[in-house]
Amino acid sequence: MKSITLFSDGSALGNPGFGGYCAILRFGEHEKIVSGGENDTTNNRMELKAVIEGIKALKEPCRIEIVSDSSYVTKGISLWLENWVAKGFAKVKNPDLWIEFLEVSKMHKLKTTWVRGHNGHEENERCDKIAKEEAQKLKERQWKSL
Repeated sequence: MKSITLFSDGSALGNPGFGGYCAILRFGEHEKIVSGGENDTTNNRMELKAVIEGIKALKEPCRIEIVSDSSYVTKGISLWLENWVAKGFAKVKNPDLWIEFLEVSKMHKLKTTWVRGHNGHEENERCDKIAKEEAQKLKERQWKSL
C-alpha cells in the first residue's frame, strides 16, 4: 500500500461566497495538484471538498496522511465522524460532503495532521494561494457575465 501525503486548504470570498479548494498529493518525489471552486459556498465546505477531491484522484488504496489547517476537517475525521454517523448526521453541517467523504475514503487508511495556517508551512501556503485563486476566478467570471 502506497503512503501518500495530502495537503489541503479551502477558501471562500465571503461566507457564503465564491469558494476555492486545493489539494496537493505527494508520493515520494511525485506531486499532483487538484483544485477547483464553487459558487455560494462556505470556507468549511471548501476545506472538506479539497480533501474529498484529493482522495478521489487516487487510483488505488493508500495510506493517506491528510495535512490541513482546518480543525473542522482534522477533528471531524479523527474525532467526530464516528459519532455523527451513529446519530445519522443529526444537526451536523455539510452532511452531504461528510457522506461523500466516507464513500471516497473507505478503501484507504487515514491519518490527520493539523498545521497552523498562515504560519510558513510550505505546502499549506501553496494550497491556500491556489484555493484563493480558484475562488477569485469564479468571482471574476461572475463580474464579466454581468
